[in-house]
Amino acid sequence: MSGQPAVLCLRFRRIGGGPPDSAAYEGLLALLGAFTPVVEAAPPDGALADVGGALRYFGQDVAGLASVIRVRALALHGVDCAIGAAVNPMLARMAARQAAPGTTFTVPEDETAGFLAAKPAAALDGVGPATARTLCGYGLDSVGRIAAAPLATLQRITGVRTGRDLWERANGIDRTRVVPNAAARSIGAERSFPRDELDPERHRRALLSLTEELGARLRADGQVCRSLAVTVRYVGRSGCTTLTRSRTLPEPTAHSAALTALVYRVQDSFALQRARVRGFALRAEGLHDAERAAHQLSFDPVDERARRIEAVSDQVRAKFGPQAVKPGRLAA
Repeated sequence: MSGQPAVLCLRFRRIGGGPPDSAAYEGLLALLGAFTPVVEAAPPDGALADVGGALRYFGQDVAGLASVIRVRALALHGVDCAIGAAVNPMLARMAARQAAPGTTFTVPEDETAGFLAAKPAAALDGVGPATARTLCGYGLDSVGRIAAAPLATLQRITGVRTGRDLWERANGIDRTRVVPNAAARSIGAERSFPRDELDPERHRRALLSLTEELGARLRADGQVCRSLAVTVRYVGRSGCTTLTRSRTLPEPTAHSAALTALVYRVQDSFALQRARVRGFALRAEGLHDAERAAHQLSFDPVDERARRIEAVSDQVRAKFGPQAVKPGRLAA
């Protein structure tokens, strides 16, 4: 079995469309647990599983085992699966993005270079638009060209650590492992106004205080979140109404600025500029360890400065209390 793909990345989709609900998702994780104890939840609609031991136990190749999992998920939970299979989590995730619902896309170890070669630079984990533009400016517009570039060249362009990460990923090397965990928990907070509030600026300040609080809590716990659920309570023509909308972040994060930007976009989507708002609630969902989160490489000096300030602010809060440092917009 040496060298055989043994990591599965599964994306779940209900037959009628949309991700499974929380009960079905937990059932799907339990289903995977019947095949292997090495299952990593990736809410709300995904999971990683290392099935190396299961292949030997069930006497199946990876495609055969994936088919059994897919049939049981459909029969028991009404959920279809797109499955990527490869020798490490990064390649399995990339394979899953290429798999159609109801199919398994397998990347054999000896075909890794061919699978990666023609893909754009942005297809690699951690390579966002800014990094991709920088690489393309040097003619490194495909994974194959990045893999063929000398390591020293990549390090001169992007920095020592980033350059090595890029070179390894482009060559199909992923040092992360599937880490067993339960379905990720969530944390929340809320703000209520003493009276129905019409002022949009006060709405924004309440949301900012929520993202600052949740961001600080996540960082203190060494966690990142994958998505945010925003709830607004307001008074409409038919009385008090509650709306909730969830959005997935571009990448798992605990960075307060990223949380705030997403929450503001969700608030704008409510189109309640003249609403009499009674309160907001915010829930960070899909939590997992920050150390295992892939962070998009960035050359934005403003963002890097904000992250450094955030780290110092966290140290001050830890020593003097949560109110020791706050954005100027909240201090006014």
